[in-house]
Formats: sequence, C-alpha cells, structure tokens
Amino acid sequence: MSPLSALLWLITAGVAFAYWNAARAAAERAGALGRNACQAAGVIWLDQSVHASGLRLSRGDDGWLGFERSFRFEYSHDGIDRHVGRLVLRKGQLVSFVGPVTPSVRSLDLH
Repeated sequence: MSPLSALLWLITAGVAFAYWNAARAAAERAGALGRNACQAAGVIWLDQSVHASGLRLSRGDDGWLGFERSFRFEYSHDGIDRHVGRLVLRKGQLVSFVGPVTPSVRSLDLH
C-alpha cells in the first residue's frame, strides 16, 4: 500500500467515524427529547426508541451548512392506541416538534 493510498484510507475512515459519531449523538439527543416530552404529557413512550427518518443539508442560523436530522417515535395515551411523534434536530438543537403535549383543562362558558 502506497503512502498516498494509506493517507486517503485514513481520511475516509476519519470522515466516516465523525459522521457515525454525530449521527449517534443526534439519536441519543432525540431519544431524550422524545422521552421527556412523553413524560411531561403523561403518555407512554412506546418501544423506548427513536428512528431516523430523514437527513438533509441545511443552512444554520450562523450561515454554515450542516445536517438536519429527522426522527420519529411512537407514543400512546392508554397503551392500546399508537401515535407518531416527529422531531427535527439541527446541530443538536430542536428546531421542530410534533407530538404529545401537556394536557390542559379549560372551562367552557355554556351561557
């Protein structure tokens, strides 16, 4: 193996590791956010996991390109029904969330 091919192999391996590490960190962050949202809303977080559902390049607030990762998770109100929640992370920050919300009670004025 020539020194140039060895160097190219090391660069490729380094980029692949950095991508894998960032994807893993984003999945862990998404899992924590999904779990916390379910706890706050008083619903059951099903399967105890999130699933990557999308990846795209996106320009951040600072103008730099980065990955925007989408995740989905499932939750239930009573253990029988299933609902899908979705969240989007950009640089580890939550930029979009659709899922369970904290219930609130309002009185109705019937008169």
